[in-house]
Amino acid sequence: MPVPRSEIFRVPRHSSNRIVSGSPAMGERQAAMPCELQGCGACGQGFTLIEMVIAVAMLATLAAIAIPIYQSYLDQARNTAAAADISVLQLKIQVYVEEEGKLPDSLSDLKWDQPDPWGHPYQYLNFADAGPGWKGKARKDRFLVPLNSTYDLYSNGKDGQSKPPLTVKVSKDDILRANDGAFIGLASMF
Repeated sequence: MPVPRSEIFRVPRHSSNRIVSGSPAMGERQAAMPCELQGCGACGQGFTLIEMVIAVAMLATLAAIAIPIYQSYLDQARNTAAAADISVLQLKIQVYVEEEGKLPDSLSDLKWDQPDPWGHPYQYLNFADAGPGWKGKARKDRFLVPLNSTYDLYSNGKDGQSKPPLTVKVSKDDILRANDGAFIGLASMF
């Protein structure tokens, strides 16, 4: 018995073969796209505006979290590098004193021209060469007592600014030598 023509083109609801109307050979069966929404215009057409907005929002959130963390790691690395440089300079000054019998007049006597990690020159103040008013120029703690007895050696830090007392806001990010070399580190930690 012949199959009625209406049954030939009848396709089950979840079949992988669909009849595509408007195809060159009407009635030919074509393999369905993996998407169940074939024919609606949504398959293979890219991302919707909502999807793009959500993706951009997720990336912005991740960046907002990651960038400050990365920046703090960079700051810590620069602080550590400056403290290491000051330790090296302190050793070079000790060698200079043993060889010459006096403190160097400037860091150029040590043949040191390397800037700090922020690109600023290291600051050195020899109290013997500073004259009678050296206490006014010396770095001071919160009680306004000089940090060192022979010389000051420090970096102006990230902001490139500094004032003698450590309690001033611009001095908090300085990397310094204190207690005649017993402490080398961030001024806010002293």
